[in-house]
Amino acid sequence: MTTIRLAVLDMAGTTVADDGLVVRAFDEAATAVGLPESGPERDDARRYVLDTMGQSKIVVFRALFGSDERARIANDAFERAYERFVDAGDVAPIPGAEKTITQLREAGVKVALTTGFSRSTQDRLLDALGWRDLADVALTPADAGRGRPYPDMILTALLRTGTDDVRETAVVGDTAGDMLSGLRSGASVVAGTRTGAHDEATLREAGATHVLDSIVALPALILS
Repeated sequence: MTTIRLAVLDMAGTTVADDGLVVRAFDEAATAVGLPESGPERDDARRYVLDTMGQSKIVVFRALFGSDERARIANDAFERAYERFVDAGDVAPIPGAEKTITQLREAGVKVALTTGFSRSTQDRLLDALGWRDLADVALTPADAGRGRPYPDMILTALLRTGTDDVRETAVVGDTAGDMLSGLRSGASVVAGTRTGAHDEATLREAGATHVLDSIVALPALILS
């Protein structure tokens, strides 16, 4: 296997356990734009959010609610709700995630943390976890141009860290969108984790080269 010099790691569901906070925050966003609080319309929207987990939230809301104005209202409500949950202490690292990232960096692997959240929400999450200096770089869709399933954040991480070859990259996430963005980037390792939104069958169908029990298994895969 190609020597891995960059690991691009998703946050919620991969390195961060958020206990369904995305769906809880979405419910507040949906209410803010007048979606009925129960019934098939709400159920279908919630299912779409689960299916597109990991993608840029503003893009998801545009697809769901049909206009930039409604998407903006929904996104603002989503961010307020998620940040409130973070401030209340409802997020925690996936067990062993912090040690894993430190181990990778000590072995000479650059680490990028990526998310479909906005910059303000990612910063709130990093501060709550005490992770401001944990990784080499932390990226959002706004930093790169487009979010998942596009490869922009991965390629931006490559540029920001001075990695020479995209094949020297490992991408790890818990959603089909993570897998697709990794494949589109040309990364050698595109690994799914069983700790988040999508199950192993969904991750493999989306093209995962490996499926890990958790992020803790990554060093054994790419440092051996």
